[in-house]
Amino acid sequence: MQFISAIVLLGILIFVHELGHFLFAKLLGIPVLKFSLGFGPRIIGFRRGETEYQIAAVPLGGFVKMLGEEPGEELPEEERNRAFNVQAVWKRMTVVAAGPFFNVAFAAVLFSILMMTGLPALTPTVGTVMENTPAERAGLMSGDRITAIDGMEIKRWNEMTELIHARPEKEIILELKRSGERLTIHLTPESKTMKNIFGEDRRIGLIGITPAEEVETVSMPFTQAVAWGTGETWHWCKLTVVSIVKLIQRVIPADNLGGPIMIVQMAGQQAARGAVNFFMFMAIISINLGILNIFPIPILDGGHLVFMTIEAVRGKPLSPRTLELAQRAGLLIILGIMVFAIYNDILRVITGPGVSP
Repeated sequence: MQFISAIVLLGILIFVHELGHFLFAKLLGIPVLKFSLGFGPRIIGFRRGETEYQIAAVPLGGFVKMLGEEPGEELPEEERNRAFNVQAVWKRMTVVAAGPFFNVAFAAVLFSILMMTGLPALTPTVGTVMENTPAERAGLMSGDRITAIDGMEIKRWNEMTELIHARPEKEIILELKRSGERLTIHLTPESKTMKNIFGEDRRIGLIGITPAEEVETVSMPFTQAVAWGTGETWHWCKLTVVSIVKLIQRVIPADNLGGPIMIVQMAGQQAARGAVNFFMFMAIISINLGILNIFPIPILDGGHLVFMTIEAVRGKPLSPRTLELAQRAGLLIILGIMVFAIYNDILRVITGPGVSP
């Protein structure tokens, strides 16, 4: 089940990524010779027009091969003006950037559809009130449902916690329902220093309550769902970039880096929890794939964009020898990261979850 779930997840995300390259190449009149899901020997495929479509044996990537993309490629005279390498820099950059863009846009579409169909969420209903806390002193009780904070409507527990965390030592106004009666309570969250998801100290506000573990399905109409999906995508984009930066800065331990084995395990776990969890996970991985691909490492889309930017500034491309050396260096970097990630995956399998090597 884990393997099948991972193949479905990666297959869809690779298809979306390569579809971005493919569609924009076609749109700009650049011939696409091959559209492949996977690398290595072809399993199945067919040809339609000038393009060969195939599924290959190694499902850890894919590619779109365009006419004139490879250095030194011999071009038919009648097709020379349509080849990739003779196009204006902006056209080539558009085709290259379309893959990562499609991954990020696909995540926004998934998030929006999930919100329109409904997502389970903890309600802002108080479970327990801790002793000697702002909540107890203000008179909050178990079963109270918080409906607004400082005039802002609250529908989910996480919306409430975000607002309270952002207001340490600042008075807030809670509107709530208690046994059908509407009440208003004033209180001031205490300031506490807690660890964030990166293990860094952060000052937040706390009032001393826990959730009632009451879950409701929350949905939104189309326009609100699209706005929420776009905001959620932006949130995960920022979180992905910050995580990578903190990984480089060694704020996040390097042994947190995961590879294909971790993706297989997590895809199976999320699929077992239901379609909503699986597609939420797919959206997050799609964002990761899109962001990682624009990093300026030769062989990735981001590396190609850097080379094309240099070409635009210089007025001529880098020499074939320079590009070849850069591509080799990029390949070594990617292989090194993959080997290290797989090493971490194997250690996690051996030592068990949550145990550092």
